Amino acid sequence: MKIAIFPGSFDPFTRGHQAVVDEALTLFDKVVIAIGDNVNKRSLLSVENRLRLIGDIYRDNPRIECKSYATLTGEFAQELGATAIIRGVRNTVDFEYERTMAQINHRIFPDITTVILFTPPHLTDIASSTVRELLSFNRDVSEMMPEGINIEDYR
Repeated sequence: MKIAIFPGSFDPFTRGHQAVVDEALTLFDKVVIAIGDNVNKRSLLSVENRLRLIGDIYRDNPRIECKSYATLTGEFAQELGATAIIRGVRNTVDFEYERTMAQINHRIFPDITTVILFTPPHLTDIASSTVRELLSFNRDVSEMMPEGINIEDYR
């Protein structure tokens, strides 16, 4: 079974993230959405609520799991038996960052491959940070969220 992890803060999980997961499912038997638990970062949603939100999106898909972790991403991938780390890229800035991270991860965890998937063009403007900012001004973000998800149900 080919297992990949898709790590991130997912604060919140957006349609862009969902598109990357959908693409990853064409390549892997199982995708674990891995929420990095960074206690030093101020978050919109608690880790528990992010787990619940993503769990609600994928409740009927046995090929998707959602877990949180507080170790190195490569260590978490090894614990799960994953052979790949999925990263979503929206633009050249994302690409440069992800290329550097892939090289570092390969140096430390040579048996784990980083797979970069490009976000579909119509979703490249969606970022969790943008969603958080819009929410801080009480703006509607429903078109940026996966279908059927009301972010207020998770705050």
